[in-house]
This record gives sequence, C-alpha cells and structure tokens, in this order.
Amino acid sequence: MSSPEILLHPDQDSLASAVAAALVNAIEEAQRRHGSAGIVLTGGTVGIEALRHLRRREADVDWSRVHIFWGDERFLPTNHPDRNEVQATDALLSHVPIDPANVHRMPADEGEYQNNPHAAAQAYADTLSALADSPGGLPRFDVHLLGMGPDGHINSLFPHTPATLVRDAYVVAVTDSPKPPPQRITLTFPVVQHSGEVWVLVAGESKADAVAAAIGGAEPPDIPAAGARGSDRTAWFLDTAAAGALQ
Repeated sequence: MSSPEILLHPDQDSLASAVAAALVNAIEEAQRRHGSAGIVLTGGTVGIEALRHLRRREADVDWSRVHIFWGDERFLPTNHPDRNEVQATDALLSHVPIDPANVHRMPADEGEYQNNPHAAAQAYADTLSALADSPGGLPRFDVHLLGMGPDGHINSLFPHTPATLVRDAYVVAVTDSPKPPPQRITLTFPVVQHSGEVWVLVAGESKADAVAAAIGGAEPPDIPAAGARGSDRTAWFLDTAAAGALQ
C-alpha cells in the first residue's frame, strides 16, 4: 500500500475546489488508460462541497464513461435527505449527463430490504461482483473519496466496532452506529485498500488529533482512517486547521 501524501489548503472551500480539480484530472487519466473511470463517493460536508465544485466543471468531464459508487450509506428510505446518494444527486449527479445505469446506489430501507440492512449489504456486494473483471472480484476503483469524523471513522467504519475487523466480506451492515442513524451499510477495509487512489478529505480543528494519529501510524481498529490506503496513492486533502496537530 502507498504512503500518505499531505496536500495542504488554507480553508475548506479551497480544499473542496482542489479536490474537484484533481478529480477532473484523475477521471481523464483513468479514461485514457482504461476507457472508463470508477469513482467512490463519500458523504460529509467536504465531500459534498467538492461535488458542487465538480458540477461547475461539468464540461471538463466525459460523463458517459464514469461509474459512480458509494463507500457507505445511511440505511434510510429512498429520497431521505440524510442519505449520501440523495445529497450527491442534489450537489452533482442530477446536473450532469451521466448514464443512470452507471450510478450504483446502495439499497434503501424499503421493499425487499425493509428492516434488513444485512440483505441490503449483500445485494450491494453482489452488484460489485457483477461489475468485476473476474468472478468474485471487485470493479476497478480509480479514486475512493473518504471523509473522516473527529473520532477517526471513515465510511461507516467506527473505532472499536466489528466492521473494522472484517476481511472476508466486501460490504457489511452496521446496526449500532455510534453516530445516527444507527443502521448503515459500508464497504470494508479490503475494498478501500483495493482502490487505486484513496483521498481523505478533512477540514476543521476538531479533527486535527485524529488526522495526526491516522497519519502517524495508529492501528485501524482504533483510528479507522489509519487504514485508508490506496494501492497506488494515498492523498490527504487537509485545511490548515485539520493539519494543526501534525508535526
């Protein structure tokens, strides 16, 4: 796995703008090399703000050859405003000419999956396997975007919870999240680390200690962001406040 690279920005808005510009370049490079680009989105303030900046650069991206995935999702009904995919759709996806078939949303708490996040997690794992180049594998993820909480969690991998220890499943249900809502679906560390590039987007002084711990070599079950590593590149996009505890 790659070593962390720190990309420092003066404030949250400039950080989000830089992420959007970097995504344009990463998508273009992936399409040049492979024909299409696979991007894993994150929720959170910075992640959604970066998508708004990317929307302003709509014309710079060939959206017909972009596949969108999610790193985690709040297990709530379709169109619930707290769902990551609803926020991403409002910020970006409903404004760009992307093929709906290339937007791979996690199942919602309704229909055949109502009150069953475990079945929903398995369904998303099946979706990933169906899009893989080889049986039982994963799609190519060129960039996996991650936010991080003050406790160091990424996706819905929270400190000292069973999901951080999973190595034999791509997607798992979280039924007792310490952050509302309690039921979620999340990709696991093996999927995060399968990604070519992992970008961790963090702003704010409240997250500075967790940033320092993660980059400083904490154990992933203690500070899950420490396990945010890409196979080719790991980039931490930080504002000056979030970087305040780094040596």
